[in-house]
Amino acid sequence: MSSRKRSIMSENLKQEIANELGVYNIVKNEGWGTVPSRTCGNMVTKAIEIANRKFQ
Repeated sequence: MSSRKRSIMSENLKQEIANELGVYNIVKNEGWGTVPSRTCGNMVTKAIEIANRKFQ
């Protein structure tokens, strides 16, 4: 059994938001582990905004 949990956000959505926040090149070249936690928090905020728009 895998110890990793399934991601809630699709990889495409993560990449789209990373691009919008200007960190996609970091992700592309160095991976998600190098993205600052503040930026990841901003990504979550942006994803919530997108989800709220879809359900309204």
